[in-house]
Amino acid sequence: MKKLTALILAAGLSTAALAAPESYTIDGSHTFPRFEYSHFGYSTQLSRFDKTTGTIVLDRAAKSGTVDVTVDATSVDTGFPLLNQHIQGEDFFDTAKYPTITYKSTKVNFDGDKVASVEGNLTVKGVTKPVTLTVTSFHCMPHPMLKKDACGANAVAKIKRSEFNAGKYAPYVGDDVT
Repeated sequence: MKKLTALILAAGLSTAALAAPESYTIDGSHTFPRFEYSHFGYSTQLSRFDKTTGTIVLDRAAKSGTVDVTVDATSVDTGFPLLNQHIQGEDFFDTAKYPTITYKSTKVNFDGDKVASVEGNLTVKGVTKPVTLTVTSFHCMPHPMLKKDACGANAVAKIKRSEFNAGKYAPYVGDDVT
């Protein structure tokens, strides 16, 4: 009886040790990175990007993972076409020269079984800086329509746009971007 118990326990441990990391492809129809900043102190300007691609790999057993995201900066949507063009100009995103924004993780931090934060490098306008994303919501479950596992998350970070050579009109147009 002791041999059987030890064998079952050993089999359970080796299965857990061999658990494979899970890979997820970002769903561009449900992923819209947003940003906000003070607009001359009158209001908070809210904008988003409409095209995002990337992959996320999670190894829950090892409490590790990777995040690799590419945002099409030409898909910026401020709600006003003239402002979209203005933000794509040289003073801000300079999308003619830098059409994408990227985020590549260096470490994924867990709190229990959930992703709590992601440390990584954000590249905007050819400038790369370390940025930590604080995960405010994270949930994985079988998708009821797709019949496969899916995850959803919300994460937030603050940066200074001037650090990415996009500081035109600061401080009147806020330098702090969420």
